[in-house]
Amino acid sequence: MKEVYINKTSHFLPNDAISNEEMEQILGQINDKPSKARRIVLRNNGILSRYYAIDKQLTITHNNAQLTVEAVKRLFDTDFSAADMELLSCGTSTPDHLLPSHAAMVHGLLQNKSVELNSSSGVCCSGMNALKFGYLSVKSGNSKNAVCTGSERVSTWMMADKFQKEIENLDSLEEQPIIAFKKDFLRWMLSDGAAAFLLEDSPKGAHPLKIEWMEAYSYAYELEACMYAGGDKLEDGSLKPWSDYKTEEWLSESVFSLKQDVKILDKNILEKGVESMREAMLKHSITPDDIDYFLPHVSSHFFVDGLYQKFAEAGLEITREKWFMNLHKVGNVGAASIYLMLDELMHSGNLRKGDRILLSVPESGRFSYAYAYLTVC
Repeated sequence: MKEVYINKTSHFLPNDAISNEEMEQILGQINDKPSKARRIVLRNNGILSRYYAIDKQLTITHNNAQLTVEAVKRLFDTDFSAADMELLSCGTSTPDHLLPSHAAMVHGLLQNKSVELNSSSGVCCSGMNALKFGYLSVKSGNSKNAVCTGSERVSTWMMADKFQKEIENLDSLEEQPIIAFKKDFLRWMLSDGAAAFLLEDSPKGAHPLKIEWMEAYSYAYELEACMYAGGDKLEDGSLKPWSDYKTEEWLSESVFSLKQDVKILDKNILEKGVESMREAMLKHSITPDDIDYFLPHVSSHFFVDGLYQKFAEAGLEITREKWFMNLHKVGNVGAASIYLMLDELMHSGNLRKGDRILLSVPESGRFSYAYAYLTVC
């Protein structure tokens, strides 16, 4: 089996950073009224700025595949070109199309040569799943290199016009014309962007990162869906798919909007995170002392203190000076978040040979968790 190294990282964030006060100017006001949830959600999530693939003239500037291509192109130089790529593995929660796959659309824009493709779907773990596919391919000797990506273009899903028919329907029923909190609060959480890693079977560059191991866990066998789109949850906890709705209901019920069951989220996201991380650390015989940088993807700073406390109670306390996060300035970019964190750390100038890095990514889709342990070479 080969060793696998992340030799290069890159990112692309579209347009200028958007402040909290500018968000509703771009996403729009639902029913022409300011959101009552916006300030509360922003105060809790700690996000100060984010990026949208929509400019301030409300023109859509990039789709998801275009964001991803911009990140991938930033990996290319005289040592590694588009013609050298053997595998393209892409993860996203928000592909531009149901089909063809996201990776195929990215490859179509690259126009380089025939390569192996992998598209990982899901929620935040889709980026880590894409990374693991590339890692296993290079480790097995199937390919000498792999370009792995995480990306999201969710802003257009959150624009006010997407909810107009639902508001009109509520109004006609003489109900309060306001969308459910499970939809509204996500409008103030999410951001657009993409990042990419180059994996190779030999170390190159100033501080290559050796991937020591990757692990993933799912609790879908015991927990119902928490975050979902393209359907809606029934009273028994099952999901009714979009294709079982009448076409007029796609609009009147905002079937394609992102939704999150916050009650299930609060009850399970930290508990299962600690459980899965304990299993991963025990399996590979590491302790908090074996971690120099801890990169946790969290959707909101609201969870940080609780996560730290849960780790401490489980005997897994990772001191706060080891935590490295950039949520406050780039927002929650879903599948791309862990890529953006590691890319920033890689270019910070702070890494030293022998440093050990633990990546931690939860997703609330149906409660999945992914981990990677890296060593700076």
